[in-house]
Amino acid sequence: MRHNPRASLDTRPPESPCLDPGLPVLLLRTNHNFFHHGTLGAIRSLGRAGVPVHAILEGRANPVSRSRYLREGHPWAPPVDRPSALLGHLRVIGERVGGTALLLPLDDAGAIFVAEHADALAPAFVLPRQDPDVPRLVADKARLIESCAGYGLACPDSRTPGTSAEVDAAARAFGLPLVAKWARPWRLGPGLRSTTLVHTREDAHRLLAACHDAGPLILQRHIPPGGGDWFFHGYFDGALDCLFGGTGRKHLAHPPHAGHTVSGEWVDNPELTELAIRAVRLLGCRGLVDLDFRRDPRTGAYHLLDFNPRIGAQFRLFADRQGLDLARVLHLHQSGRRVPRPRPAYGRRLLVENHYLRQALGRPLRRDAPPRGALRRADELAWYAGDDLRPFLAMGRRTVLTAARRGLGKRGSGRPHDTHDTHTGERE
Repeated sequence: MRHNPRASLDTRPPESPCLDPGLPVLLLRTNHNFFHHGTLGAIRSLGRAGVPVHAILEGRANPVSRSRYLREGHPWAPPVDRPSALLGHLRVIGERVGGTALLLPLDDAGAIFVAEHADALAPAFVLPRQDPDVPRLVADKARLIESCAGYGLACPDSRTPGTSAEVDAAARAFGLPLVAKWARPWRLGPGLRSTTLVHTREDAHRLLAACHDAGPLILQRHIPPGGGDWFFHGYFDGALDCLFGGTGRKHLAHPPHAGHTVSGEWVDNPELTELAIRAVRLLGCRGLVDLDFRRDPRTGAYHLLDFNPRIGAQFRLFADRQGLDLARVLHLHQSGRRVPRPRPAYGRRLLVENHYLRQALGRPLRRDAPPRGALRRADELAWYAGDDLRPFLAMGRRTVLTAARRGLGKRGSGRPHDTHDTHTGERE
């Protein structure tokens, strides 16, 4: 059954199970990202359901701070590598919010921090049950690869070179291009990509020489994109039962051909659902998860590329026919309310319009230009909403300013813009 193609753009979502307004939510994001549409999605989803939503933001310069559904924005937090300072900051905000709040991390570093400091956070915050070491295990790409090998889960052939000679050996073994990724991408600085497709050995050598806290560098065999990029989002309770889950197909990404989802579709894929649930249970990750896969067109196998132990930025793609999504499932479960059986809206499409327009305007005549009908076919847009226009308008203004600054910077440096293909690209 096809989802109503315009309902989510102009009206409130369908009536959904009643959430407890007595349990406020605090959104925790640790990496600076003014265009993180997942933050806005969580604010709108929970706020529309009557839940008081608080968020740690960079200030009024962040477009999501303009949402009518945000109860209050709070000052930016100390980094996770200063745990005592961050704990103190969260406790102060908890007192300001009043009572006990549900703490919802939006990035890997936040999810790792929350899991490892759950006991210290527990008096002020409600948290899903989680083994404290699991989020770091699955988010670390090197450790994830080792775990996949131990459990027999398919992932791309990989090597972790320590010398230039080992880089050359990987290139001979896997062929070019190679996928290069950092094991701990949450430690990367601003503007750096976690995953890059490298076409020459020299490019791989340069990455190895740039080793930093996000290392080690991992080189992987490149899987051709013909089988498609896929993802799974789900919520798992303390017994590792999946209370809500969905599989999506990535039709458009940023950067092009890979990277994070710009246009995605909810697709009924029982094989991938079974594989994803098996992977989550084997690795023991509870709560919210976001897994990325690429299907090998030569073998038909789905290769696990990334495992994010938190809500994905495109989670609103999986809003079912009763208005239930992963943020609401989390809130229902953590407030002790019943989570109803999902009513999937297969065929539903989500589009991140700022990235879509950037690609469409940037290369209108190229073969890799995004399809013109994608905007029209979207059931929901990441930024535009008829009942909450101010974030969309603020995003547009900031996008123009950012583009202008980048244009001036490129003109001054004479360096071309980086358009590397990636398996997973920027962090969502």
